[in-house]
Amino acid sequence: MEHFQEVEETVDVAVPVRTAYNQWTQFESFPQFMSGVESVTQLTDRTNHWVTKVGGVQREFDTEIVDQEPDDHIAWRSTDGKSHAGIVRFTPLDAGHTKVKVHFEWAPETVTEKAGAALKIDEMQVKADMRKFKDFIESRGTETGGWRGDVKDSGPAGQL
Repeated sequence: MEHFQEVEETVDVAVPVRTAYNQWTQFESFPQFMSGVESVTQLTDRTNHWVTKVGGVQREFDTEIVDQEPDDHIAWRSTDGKSHAGIVRFTPLDAGHTKVKVHFEWAPETVTEKAGAALKIDEMQVKADMRKFKDFIESRGTETGGWRGDVKDSGPAGQL
């Protein structure tokens, strides 16, 4: 049986919900604030190709967006259905502040990944990355772009 790692982290950012949401739709900017993400290439409105390197292990995988509602949430999963999934939710606190809550799930495969998960290294990394997202969006004050389309789930959502 696969054992999934789960990490959840919340950060409040001093930008309007639309700005925070729009930035999160710019997947190709993720390496600027996510350690371990080497590149994200947007293939279509719904699919992205990721290259990650965590604990010396490089992985490549494709993800599909399974549910997306502007200014509310984006949910995705790996197209192999098992190695990676996540959802990010946006809650306006007031006109200029937003709560961003991210939940990741993944299946550690290598001994190094499993050891890192056991030591909570992944959780520390997600916390640090969310602080980097906060600094990134607040220092800019505006998003680098935005995609305002809706995506509705069309099938089983794997582990999420």
